[in-house]
Amino acid sequence: MARGRLRIYLGAAPGVGKTYTMLAEGQRLRSRGADVVVGFVEPHGRRPTAAMAAGLETIARRTLSHRGALFTEMDLDAVLARSPQVALVDELAHSNVPGARNAKRWQDVEELLAAGIDVVTTLNVQHLESLNDVVRQITGVAQRETLPDEVARRADQIELVDLPPEVLRRRMVHGDIYPPDRIESALTHYFRVGNLTALREIALLWLADRVEEGLQRYRAEHGIVVPWETRERILVSLSGGPEGETLIRRAARISARTPGTELLALHVVPEDGLTRDDPVVLDTQRTLVESLGGTYHQTSGEDTVDALLQFAEAENVTQIVLGASRHGRLASLLRAGVGERTIKGSGPIDVHIVTHREAAGPAAVRIPHPIRGTGPRRSWAALVGAVMLLPVLTLLLTALRGHLDLSSDLVIYLLAVVVVALVGGLLPALFAAVAAALLADYYFTAPVHSLAIERPDEITALVVFIATAALVGTAAGTAAQRTYQAVRATSEARALSRLAAATMRGQDLTALVEQIRENFGLSAISLLERDPEASPAPRWYVVASAGERPPEKPYEADVESPVDDNLTLAARGSGLSTEDQRVLAACAAELGLAHARGRIAGHSGGTDTFADAERTRASLLLAAGRDLRAPLHTAEAALVRLRHRRADAPAPEEAQLLDAARAAVHRAAQLVTDLDDVSRLHAGAFDLYLRPVDLNEVLGAALDDLGPGGHSIVLHLPEQLPDVIADAALLTRALTALGADALRHSPPDRPPVFTAEVRAGRVKIRVEDGVPVRGPELGAAASRAPGTRADSLALRLSRDLAEAMDGTLETTTEGPAFSAMLTLPSSAPGGSATSGRVE
Repeated sequence: MARGRLRIYLGAAPGVGKTYTMLAEGQRLRSRGADVVVGFVEPHGRRPTAAMAAGLETIARRTLSHRGALFTEMDLDAVLARSPQVALVDELAHSNVPGARNAKRWQDVEELLAAGIDVVTTLNVQHLESLNDVVRQITGVAQRETLPDEVARRADQIELVDLPPEVLRRRMVHGDIYPPDRIESALTHYFRVGNLTALREIALLWLADRVEEGLQRYRAEHGIVVPWETRERILVSLSGGPEGETLIRRAARISARTPGTELLALHVVPEDGLTRDDPVVLDTQRTLVESLGGTYHQTSGEDTVDALLQFAEAENVTQIVLGASRHGRLASLLRAGVGERTIKGSGPIDVHIVTHREAAGPAAVRIPHPIRGTGPRRSWAALVGAVMLLPVLTLLLTALRGHLDLSSDLVIYLLAVVVVALVGGLLPALFAAVAAALLADYYFTAPVHSLAIERPDEITALVVFIATAALVGTAAGTAAQRTYQAVRATSEARALSRLAAATMRGQDLTALVEQIRENFGLSAISLLERDPEASPAPRWYVVASAGERPPEKPYEADVESPVDDNLTLAARGSGLSTEDQRVLAACAAELGLAHARGRIAGHSGGTDTFADAERTRASLLLAAGRDLRAPLHTAEAALVRLRHRRADAPAPEEAQLLDAARAAVHRAAQLVTDLDDVSRLHAGAFDLYLRPVDLNEVLGAALDDLGPGGHSIVLHLPEQLPDVIADAALLTRALTALGADALRHSPPDRPPVFTAEVRAGRVKIRVEDGVPVRGPELGAAASRAPGTRADSLALRLSRDLAEAMDGTLETTTEGPAFSAMLTLPSSAPGGSATSGRVE
């Protein structure tokens, strides 16, 4: 059975019209005779979306129970049994309710595709795993429902449903996206113009990358090597010389003449990473490229031209900018320059040769370094060279037999041994020394063409030659190995230094990961973060990635370098040596630090934004309270006067209404006063004077402030109640607020109860509603049920006042009864709770 085709409508934010467009496509397919069903569509109360679904066959949803509540999900079995040609499935990244066959809706879609059913679905860009952290930094909202990028990449068709931010906000204001109670919050938070613009750009760039991936995949599948000029890409080759800045500026001018052109800079280092180029010069050129809007790349290769052309073909480059050769005429005669060889191998890629000051200047004379490292390949190359060089030398010395003696022949052979030692080290040098001694014995000592030796001095000369060759070979090989190690260490230090410098410059993680990938010549690399809450199977998120098809799980990588328990660097490519893996681990640690710094900066920015919002809200509330205080007092006074005028009127209902209105206005005025006090307290505008305070006096003042209702409160106080360390005015204000709150929630026949006791040097004052607990079951249920009373303005004011006086306020609920415990430091620790009833 052929696999079904997947079509995704991608959006940058909710409300752009993805579901509507999906349903419109379903209607179009149905009108053309296709068998289309609605597997799952969520219209979110939007009438145009619901209207577009009219006429389409809809598969009934499956009802699931979870934690005492009922939920509906797509009935996968019913859709499979119906077996339509096309299924419309909304919200691809949705997490199914526990109890469904699959944890994720995209897994349901995979089963539909495997059954040969075409699926049309929707997806928001913020649900892609690789973009989750980026979207969280922009919007401040963490997306719990994510989709592996690979699922979206496998889609046969992805279409962007796009709306400008202004149009989307207008739709929000008109109520086309969210209900009225959510509009204001959405416009001031998630749906800000900056957020929507950033999300839109992310969606466009992600989709452009997918189009580029599709183009590269098509070219690879059809064996197309010739670049297609779908977009002008200018590549400037940097040799590490001083002419690089001239080349970069020239390439930037070429790029600026064609809108949409991409500028790339490439520096090629040897395969083993050993280079003599000045890192300061390269760093300066990297900064210049990035300031001109380009990207800097680094790759490794044994031959500069081959590496340059391979990179150009892989990146679909259309033009290459090179500097004129700095080699002299003699060097050019011996070997063609980089420019000439690039032109011959570039094919349809245009090559620009740019002149500069250093062109045709004095050629830099460098001492040749025949060895850049040691290893099996170098050893075999040295052995092959010895096998070819020694017979040639023997033929040459045989021709010069009449002009050279044995000592001269051995010196020439010794020179060959030294060359072999420089290339391959000790073992090839020993082989060359023994072979040279045997050739000298066979061809140049009497009797000739025999290994026998007649003269003792010749025996001595051969023995000394072998010993000297062995010693020289050992010294040369050791020196080459030490040189390799030293240059290797320098190269590693430069790589780590470049990474640290890029981190300090504030480059994002993606650029840092790309730099590591290029330094090690890897095909793909990812920085993965594990969700610590995911269980039992670990769940990994792609924090940053580079290369083609980067690994999304640690087990998908060829090389893994853990940073900590929840962060790891996973790479795919050719195997790395032990030394390379050690350096990669250091780079991974640097990435971990950069990731941590970025997260801290994000939290700091969010905290600053929240603090600014809190200050703005506090100032607005304070201004509103001041504006409302006078009108409320005027309204209350007017109601009092009107009540007195109506005191003798025969309309008790009207009097009751006036009393209720006066109580409501008084309550509103009290709320404004509380709001003003809270704002002043948070702003530090309260003058705090802590001293020993007589709690009996403060309680009496609080009861007087409560008016007639305060005299009905029941007090349980010990006979010897120590003073508390508090501000008398603030403590009176807190107890008055607690008493007023308790009176409002207590029935008339059961007044609130105030209890005081001393424990561990602190005085505890409990304020309880006058409501009895009706059974343990009710009490336990109520204590578990969330309520909003503890967060009321009066209790919040009391809590803030208590904390300002180094005290605490805790609230508890037992059944219908509510109590608040105010704890303050005592001036005389000790004492016991004895009670006396005062009414």
